[in-house]
This record gives sequence, structure tokens and C-alpha cells, in this order.
Amino acid sequence: MTTRIIIARHGNTFTKEQTPTRVGCRTDLPLVETERGTNVGRYLKTRNLIPVCVYSAPLKRTAETARLAIAAMEKDIPLEMDDSFVEIDYGPDENKTEEEVIARIGQDAIDKWNKEAVVPDGWKVSVDGIIKAWKGFASRVEKKHKGQNVLVVSSNGIIRFAPYLTGDFQKFSREHDIKVGTGSVCVFEKNDGDANWICTEWNTKPKDYFKSLEK
Repeated sequence: MTTRIIIARHGNTFTKEQTPTRVGCRTDLPLVETERGTNVGRYLKTRNLIPVCVYSAPLKRTAETARLAIAAMEKDIPLEMDDSFVEIDYGPDENKTEEEVIARIGQDAIDKWNKEAVVPDGWKVSVDGIIKAWKGFASRVEKKHKGQNVLVVSSNGIIRFAPYLTGDFQKFSREHDIKVGTGSVCVFEKNDGDANWICTEWNTKPKDYFKSLEK
């Protein structure tokens, strides 16, 4: 019996004409497009990975993405807001452009964050708290949704810690880019008797998947 935690990052909050900034928990922007959220739902429906429930951070961008995905799956799927999946607080770099952030903390700090999830100075992040939240959520899913699929919609800063469920984050981060793209999907599976979760998909872009079907 396989239990799955499917994780999707929210869609875009900036248009191509806008300069993106570090959008954390204190910046509650809505989506500027619907394609990515809809594609998450289409992807799960096509792959027969429809969840029995959806959990989302209560921010506009994550909640809107979750609702778009549910609508695309054309099922009556309950949606629950969960504060555990709210994006991190970027401290003095909240809502700053990448150029401004690099000027303050340096490129090396950004690289360590993107490659190893090492938190830069000044950011208000409890790494232990996020890891504990993922493990606690996974434990609840095993008990409440054993043998079923659940979907979590969150943000990049939170999702990068989900691989701790595998039991070897360092190995995972060496082999994968832990920065997940907007609208991308990750899948963690656990079979009866397994000690840890196995990541079967990471940073899958539904749009690319649909293009591959057209070839």
C-alpha cells in the first residue's frame, strides 16, 4: 500500500515585465496568471494522482494555486489551510530585488541557500521548526490517509526542506537542485514497512510533461 505526499509550488506572482522580488511570508501577493495552477491539477489528473485532500498555506498565491488545481481535477476535493506551509520570512531582504539581496549578503550566501538550504544572516527562519513540521505532517498523513494521495501547495523556501523526509537530505541536495520552480510538482512515496519516504519526482514541470506527450 503506497501513501503519497504530492507537493506543488504556487504559480507566478510577477509578470514578465515586472522585476521580481523576494516574496516571503509578509508579502501576500496574488497570482498574475492561472496556467501553472491549472496545469498542476491537469497533471495530477492525467497521471492518476488525484489527492483525497489538499493542504495549502493561507497566502493568496498558494491558496489560489490550490483552488485552480482542484478545479482542473474536476473533483470535489476538500481544501484545508495550514500555517505550517507559510513561506519563510526573508527579514531585511523581504520584498527586495535579487540585486539588492546579493549586495547585502553576497552571492556565496545565495548559493549556499539554493544548494544546501543554509539560511543567510538576517533571515528569520527556524530550520528545525520547518523540518519538524514536515515530519509531523508526514506522520499525520500516514495515519489519516494511509494508501492515499494528498497534495500540499507551498512556497520555495518551505518546499526545499521536504527532502528531509528521505532521511538523507545531504545526499539529496548533492544530487538535485533543491530550488523548485513555480508551478512545479514533487512526489514523495512511502510503502508499508518503509522507514523513510522516497522521492519519486522532484521539480517536475507539468507544461514540459504535456509537451512531451505531443511528440
